[in-house]
Amino acid sequence: MLDSRTRRSGAWLRTMTRSPVPRIRLVCFPHAGGAASFFRPWADLVSAEVELFAVRYPGREDRIVEPFAERFDDLVEAVVEECLRLADAPLAFFGHSMGASVAYEVALRLQLDHGIRLRGLFVSARSAPDHEKKSDLAGAADDKLVEHLTELGGTNVQALEHPELLDLVLPAIRADYRLVESYEPTIKGAVLDTPISVYYGDAEEDLSEESVMAWSAVTTGPFRTRSFEGGHFYLTDHLPVLVADMLTTFGRT
Repeated sequence: MLDSRTRRSGAWLRTMTRSPVPRIRLVCFPHAGGAASFFRPWADLVSAEVELFAVRYPGREDRIVEPFAERFDDLVEAVVEECLRLADAPLAFFGHSMGASVAYEVALRLQLDHGIRLRGLFVSARSAPDHEKKSDLAGAADDKLVEHLTELGGTNVQALEHPELLDLVLPAIRADYRLVESYEPTIKGAVLDTPISVYYGDAEEDLSEESVMAWSAVTTGPFRTRSFEGGHFYLTDHLPVLVADMLTTFGRT
């Protein structure tokens, strides 16, 4: 369980944009080892009526002194509490990689426990629940983990090239990988009543057509997929198009 400092109100969401009368509130969930700052460029791409928030996982950036989450549910339960404070306007979630699984679980709790239906769930570079490939990278040697992360690409690659920075970068990645490797859907076969869009890179090695399409089984709402050129971090090269696609989808839900 997280201590009271880690669970304090307001600790889990960073406000990226404000709107006096938001048409929708978009909450973004980072990947394993990622942080809220990953979504900073999004602030210049969303429209004025969209309020943008990014989830702040403990143990990194301005929460560096706080302990990492030890259970997947620690992340889910804390973000559910934060999102309840935002539910006076329509909500939508975007989650990349591990963040997609966290976003799905938060969406599920909001619907089942609080009757809150999202306007949209956008999942990126992630297999559907029950279709994730398990790995043992959390306990891998530093050189093997660095090799894996370099192949994935993303914003941490430059830091991995400097040995003096590895002690800052790798602990958060290992902690998140432990969560990913232990993750199992909280409620088997649980289904959302919300539109789901799946985004992925066409060169993503860890995704199959089956694992992407399996997201359709966890919603009774509309379902769509869209691929982009690239690998696991395809979105860094296609961000304006991706965000525009999401904003268009809000108008259709």
